[in-house]
Amino acid sequence: MKVDVLLGLQWGDEGKGKIVDVLSANYDIIARFQGGPNAGHTLEMDGFKHVLHTIPSGIFHSDTLNVIGNGVIIDPFILKKEIGLLKGRGINPFDNLVVSKRAHLILPSHRLLDAVNEKSRGNEKIGSTLKGIGPTYTDKTARNGIRIGDIFAPDFRDRYNHLKDLHLKTATSTGIDPTQFSIDGASFEEYERQWFEAIETVKLIKQVDSEYLINEALKEGKSVLAEGAQGTLLDVDFGSYPYVTSSSTISAGVCTGLGVSPNKIGKIIGVFKAYCTRVGSGPFPTEQINADGEQMRDLGHEFGATTGRARRCGWLDIPALNYSVMINGVTELVIMKADVLSCFDKIKVCTAYKFEDQLTDKLSYEAVQAEVTPVYEEFEGWKSDLTKAKTESALPDSFINYIKYIEKQTGVGISMVSVGPDRLQTIER
Repeated sequence: MKVDVLLGLQWGDEGKGKIVDVLSANYDIIARFQGGPNAGHTLEMDGFKHVLHTIPSGIFHSDTLNVIGNGVIIDPFILKKEIGLLKGRGINPFDNLVVSKRAHLILPSHRLLDAVNEKSRGNEKIGSTLKGIGPTYTDKTARNGIRIGDIFAPDFRDRYNHLKDLHLKTATSTGIDPTQFSIDGASFEEYERQWFEAIETVKLIKQVDSEYLINEALKEGKSVLAEGAQGTLLDVDFGSYPYVTSSSTISAGVCTGLGVSPNKIGKIIGVFKAYCTRVGSGPFPTEQINADGEQMRDLGHEFGATTGRARRCGWLDIPALNYSVMINGVTELVIMKADVLSCFDKIKVCTAYKFEDQLTDKLSYEAVQAEVTPVYEEFEGWKSDLTKAKTESALPDSFINYIKYIEKQTGVGISMVSVGPDRLQTIER
């Protein structure tokens, strides 16, 4: 058996959580391989909505084992809240959730440092979620981090205090007073107290060497789906740097984030919206700062599941999509939120960029760093409600033409179509 991969092909918020939930019944194991609570995977089922930040999206399937891999970073306070909300839904995550001993912890002082760093940038803000993601990955690569497996160590509190003191010195050296910041509305001291209480909850989750667990499961013929967070265009190497996240969001990140070799990777399922969205700063060639963009935002309920911030909205970008398909080796596509575009008479798709009086269909280094002008092709809108469609034959011809156009441009088939937020509003092709 091989590890199948599901990841986002845009700037995140593509709807990955829903598709993982839909596919979970087909897999024995769902494993998160990177990112932290800056992710927000929204699932809708049976009339209720649930947002996951750290726990894999297969948690609602009792027969599926959910693995938080070594590439994930964890805030115990946020994870405890997630567990509490799941229990409120009648789900006991301790039954089918395990965590890698090698996963790194987000400390309260990481979050404080994140806020200080963002403020120090002034008008050059990255658009951080302020969840401590960047500082935690920085400590990981600088070999200062504290891991899940360390929480049972007798010197855990000493190691925590040593790292906290380093963070506070760094924050103070910027000339910004770190005491001016609260964390989720609480003072640093109060948040720290709750953080240590949450550590006791984290201790109840079974800790594993996830690299052994995954590889032994594959040998036993078990099926594994690796779940990505954020999106390809936020990858620390291949995204729109520096307006990116701090981890590898692409298929290559599965190998380091779960401990599997490249020859163990199977299908790579790429999820994208029928249009584009982005949260925070950074280039967005097809952004519509007009009535079209507002309509996409309103009808698509485009507000961040983690931050609540309004998302920037724009037309589908084929050069960017092709770049993501290439980088990840995508073998099949899933199109999301086409129902949001049902109100438009005409649908636009970016097919190329105009850059320094030249046309290009490549998302090159220069194209990302400079202003580019999108070149559009226009399509007839479908002007019909897709949300009630149960089969492909019920979809309007103009939408099918849109799908076929994307397949031709990317060279990859679209295997699933989402026509609404609920797990049942999904059509397999």
